[in-house]
Amino acid sequence: MQVIHEELTLETRGHGEVVDLTDLAAKVLHNAGLHEGLCTVFVAHSTCGLTIIESEPGCNADLNHILEQLAPESAPWRHNEINDDTNGHSHARAGIIGPSVTIPFTNGDLMLGVWQKIVCVDFDDRARTRRVVVSLLGV
Repeated sequence: MQVIHEELTLETRGHGEVVDLTDLAAKVLHNAGLHEGLCTVFVAHSTCGLTIIESEPGCNADLNHILEQLAPESAPWRHNEINDDTNGHSHARAGIIGPSVTIPFTNGDLMLGVWQKIVCVDFDDRARTRRVVVSLLGV
């Protein structure tokens, strides 16, 4: 069993930008030469989330719409009051989505469904540089 970690840097615009990471994760897997195992993709930030969705403009907008309803930007966030900040909603949305996804792979291919994509959603209220870690456990 091998464990491989690769860190990637991602420039994001924030404000609910959805970035498809599927091809990046598949490239890391391909370069590693592993055939069977698990691939975990993790974003090392508290205002981003990772999920699997059909990444197309309608689904991306719907995801952001429902998260705006659950954690409205205009709500009175204690984080903003305590820290003199403006991104309390970003932390809440990232907490709802979570920072990672794990996908099995076989024959060197991610076992995603036809329409499934690994996406990073940046909920912050400004552009950021993000660190994404792809971890492989396999043979």
